[in-house]
Order: sequence, then structure tokens, then C-alpha cells
Amino acid sequence: MNLGVIIAAGGVGSRMGAGTSKQLMLLMGQPVVARSTAIFETASEVNEIVIVIDPADVENCREQVVEKYGLAKVSAVVAGGETRAGSVLNGLARLGRHIDTVLVHDGARPLFPPSLLASGMSEFESDGCDGVVFGVPVTDTIKELATDGGYVVRTPDRSLLWAAQTPQIFSRTTLEKAYEQPSDVIAASTDDASLVEIAGGRVIMVMGSLENVKITTPVDLALAEEIIRRRGSKV
Repeated sequence: MNLGVIIAAGGVGSRMGAGTSKQLMLLMGQPVVARSTAIFETASEVNEIVIVIDPADVENCREQVVEKYGLAKVSAVVAGGETRAGSVLNGLARLGRHIDTVLVHDGARPLFPPSLLASGMSEFESDGCDGVVFGVPVTDTIKELATDGGYVVRTPDRSLLWAAQTPQIFSRTTLEKAYEQPSDVIAASTDDASLVEIAGGRVIMVMGSLENVKITTPVDLALAEEIIRRRGSKV
């Protein structure tokens, strides 16, 4: 198996209110995307990494992230597309042709525990599935609302609901096939697993981590800092 990683870091982070890419914001002295990438830089399973980031930040990312932190497995830093799906497609196109398995990870998730990667890869190889998604069971009661207003139409069974995270792992052929769907389907997707599911693929959920927060708001940034302190490390 030759595993390639796509770090999807194209978001501009409007909800952070910082006026800059959230992936280049500093988290305990390091850019968020540097921490997200370093998780896989040190993983023996990983052969290659491609970072996809906002077009305006490509050169800055090369200099202030890849070169500064010695991320030798990063083969390219490429411009993101207009949507998350477009960004992943750009990253997929730059992975070497020897890569047969693709892991997609959000650049805004810098605290994925590296120890979980091996378990996810083991499930992927042994289960015969088309994809693996890390996630956690939801603890809140979820309400489904009507499309034309705030009225509740359904309360799903919470025991069957999980909050999906990244990384997500697929065979390259499976992911490429998923992205052959109509453009409106691709543009509406919020993660790669949903595209694989729509294409008829079988995706398995494996246990992720509550520490694997996605930095979207200032509250998330504060939580991430506290997790790093509790881990007793700045890495």
C-alpha cells in the first residue's frame, strides 16, 4: 500500500473573525496547518503529502510551513478550488501515480491523535470496505427541522448518530470514481465519504477522538490550546 495524504486547508476562516486563513493562524506558536500536517509527516504509513490551501497563501505556506518546519513528505502545496470538493480534487491530481490509497484530512484539525491512524488503516485493509471515517457518537439530542421554517419535524434516534471527523481513508480508485459524479452533487458535499456513499460505496465508521476538534471559531482555538497544555507538549 502506498498512502498519500491530502491536507484540505482551503478555508478562509470567516467565522474566526481574524481576516486571515484560519489554517495559518498560530496555535501555541505554530500555524494550525503545520500541526495538522506534522501528524502525518511522522507516520510511517504515509508516503506523500499534498497541502491544498487558499491561492493567496500558497507561497506563504511553502515558506512558513513546509520549509520552516522541515515537512519533507510534502511533495506539493497547491491552490484550493472554490469549494472544499474542488480543493480535494486539486490535491488528488497532484498526488504521485504510485499512490493507491488516499487519506483526506482537514487542515483545521491539528490535534488528531497519531495513535489512531494505525487502527483506522487496519480496519480499512481488513474489512473490505470502500472507505473509513473517524468519528464520535453524538451526545446531544438532534432535531431535524422543516426546510421552510424552524418547526421540528423529526427527532432521530441518537444511538445511531455519529459526528464525522477527518481523516477519511479511501482507495484512490474509489475516491476518483466518487468525483466523477455530476458537478452539483460534488459541490453540495460536505465531506468525501458522502460522495463515496452516494456513488454506492460502503463506508465504515471507526472511533475517533473528542480531542480531534475542528478549529472554526475562537472558542475552538481556545479549546485546542487547552488540549495541548493538558498533553504537556507544544507539538
